[in-house]
Amino acid sequence: MGEEILINFTPMETRVAVIENGMPQEIYVERVKRRGIVGNIYKGKVVRVLPGMQAAFVDIGLERAAFIHVDEVVDQSQSGERGSVSIAQVLREGQSLLVQVTKDPIGTKGARLTTHLSIPSRYLVLMPGSSHIGVSQRIEDPEERERLRGLIQQLTSEEGEESDCGFILRTVAERVSSAELAADIQFLRRLWDSIQARIAKAQAPAAVYEDLPLNMRALRDMAHAGVERIRIDSRETYQRAVDFARSLVPEIEEKLEYYPGERPIFDLFNVEEEIQKALGRKVELKSGGYLIFDQTEAMTTVDVNTGAFVGHRNLEETIFKTNLEAATAIGRQLRLRNLGGIIIIDFIDMEDVDHQRQVLRTLERVLEKDYAKCKVTGVSELGLVEMTRKRTRESLEQVLCEPCPQCEGRGSIRTAETVCYEIFREILRQHRAYDTEGYLVLANQRVVDYLLDDASDHVAELEVFIGKTIRFQVEPMYSPEHFDVVLR
Repeated sequence: MGEEILINFTPMETRVAVIENGMPQEIYVERVKRRGIVGNIYKGKVVRVLPGMQAAFVDIGLERAAFIHVDEVVDQSQSGERGSVSIAQVLREGQSLLVQVTKDPIGTKGARLTTHLSIPSRYLVLMPGSSHIGVSQRIEDPEERERLRGLIQQLTSEEGEESDCGFILRTVAERVSSAELAADIQFLRRLWDSIQARIAKAQAPAAVYEDLPLNMRALRDMAHAGVERIRIDSRETYQRAVDFARSLVPEIEEKLEYYPGERPIFDLFNVEEEIQKALGRKVELKSGGYLIFDQTEAMTTVDVNTGAFVGHRNLEETIFKTNLEAATAIGRQLRLRNLGGIIIIDFIDMEDVDHQRQVLRTLERVLEKDYAKCKVTGVSELGLVEMTRKRTRESLEQVLCEPCPQCEGRGSIRTAETVCYEIFREILRQHRAYDTEGYLVLANQRVVDYLLDDASDHVAELEVFIGKTIRFQVEPMYSPEHFDVVLR
């Protein structure tokens, strides 16, 4: 069974699922209110130059100024050694600057920018102001790389004029014909002309080009030859997709299908269920083992456990089978959860070197299918597998969740007993500082229950020690860690 793409469209959000062998492998969510701006081109205005940081802040019309580093303004290959050009030499406050967003604003950080523009189409990426012709590293066949490079050189030289644009051939360009590449070049040139016309008229700060919404990006970037069909559950979106395919990706028009089914489209292939699972820490393996995913600011860790699985032969065989299954599941979960950055995997320790090699090879093979660039650095001295996965956008958890207001993202909260002892310490502190008849403790139901039950004898001892009465009041709005001690 080949690949299938499901597109679930509502006016508030668009969701796309990539299905392989009947299982969801990738899930994308884009909300209208929080649409990413990566790829958008702006005519910006430099608001502050920071020579110490070799960077500048640029107003592109967002509430927070965006950030650009000197490397993204100057072409380092032409300027000699890194750091030889000062930001103050190339930018001044108040000047207009044509920039493209490379990273969305996340948290308190503004967007990241570059002046090295790139505009993608189906098979190519156009780079205005460059003469470079590059080929995606994922096209590995040297003959194919040479053929594609030669075709682009031939097609651009046929235009008769000195080309002021460079091109990068995308992974999906593998084995495509000269005619298809020619159509793409023509489309990109027309698009760049229309952007230039907008730039000439625009007053900074202003957007002059916006990347496509998710449902159209899915058709441009994901619909490769292995995709058998693309099902869309909105008639209007389906019609727009047909029009878009005709003009840009004619070979996928016949794969498009309108899905009018009674069952929600994401109930097919259990996509909704997989989204819920991908937000949890624990992933069950068929063998009875399980994985634990922990996402932190610095890295993601994955722990592999045998659980209830006990092999028929011996322990080493059990461990090997669990690790093999875990390697396949981890590759899929990284794509599903869209985890980026440093990833550390703690497989169960294996004595057999051949087993270690096979598990590592299985992981590498699964990661070969990943659209994001992955690099496995092998097994460390502690027996951990270290790898990186290119961070392209927020993870599924960052898009759909927020830190828990109770524990503020720590993943645990103080016990009722711990809070109870903190209350005792606060009462003693106040007893030394103020003269009062008694104390009223305002706290969460769990904490008050603990104080009146498990800790009642300690409360009585404390009352005798300070010679004052202590009363308790439940505050339903308080979190389990929040309390107040009020003088009475």
